Amino acid sequence: MASTTGRDAEAPQPLPEKQPPAEKARRGPVASVFSAVGELMITVGLLLGLFVVYSLWWTNVTADKEAHRQAQQVRRHWAETPPAGDDGKAPPLDTKSGIGFLHVPSMKNGELLIKKGTAVSVLNQGVAGYYTSPVKSALPWDKTGNVTLAAHRDGHGAKFHNIDKVKVGDPVVVETRDTWYVYKVYKILPQTSKYDVNSIQQIPKESGRTKPGRYLTLTTCTPVYTSDYRYIVWSQLVRTQKVDSHRTPPPELR
Repeated sequence: MASTTGRDAEAPQPLPEKQPPAEKARRGPVASVFSAVGELMITVGLLLGLFVVYSLWWTNVTADKEAHRQAQQVRRHWAETPPAGDDGKAPPLDTKSGIGFLHVPSMKNGELLIKKGTAVSVLNQGVAGYYTSPVKSALPWDKTGNVTLAAHRDGHGAKFHNIDKVKVGDPVVVETRDTWYVYKVYKILPQTSKYDVNSIQQIPKESGRTKPGRYLTLTTCTPVYTSDYRYIVWSQLVRTQKVDSHRTPPPELR
């Protein structure tokens, strides 16, 4: 046989046998627990995120829609109802539909329907409610007293979200079927206990007033996104204006 001058060609070698994949190390009980907890926390986080979206966005959408529907209903009712007589006697109180509208220009929240009660079921409709307890609210046409109102600051319309934008001297206007009631803010309490009943007394002595008058008080939760305390805005009636056929708003709202 002839010899080769170079390196002898190597004979082809058989392919290595395919080895079975290494078996994954089994997780111990502690690792399994941590894995399960991690998955649970991710799930809970997603649910909380959805709840926040629901609470702070979707409830605003639905409450605004419902409030608009009710407001249109009240205005149709007013259009179909004869006005008060020359004696200025207030119209019959329609507590189911609403007694009027609140306008606070510095809050930039548009008109806000005022209804009876401050229960969650009422305020969740995207409206302001007047207190029936623990201290009964006066009504705008009463000769003396304190019209005490509450509304949500976040979620369900968040109509008082910008209450911190209200300053002393700002106008607060209540529109009823026959009369515009123009109030002027004279004092603000940025934080007080949720149990502070004195802030909504008919003579709000906590605001510095000591004699009967015609007051209006706004209340809501604070700080933002909590209900730990209450934010209070006190105002006092400065004048009234008769509603004309065009419902021309007072200068404070133009």
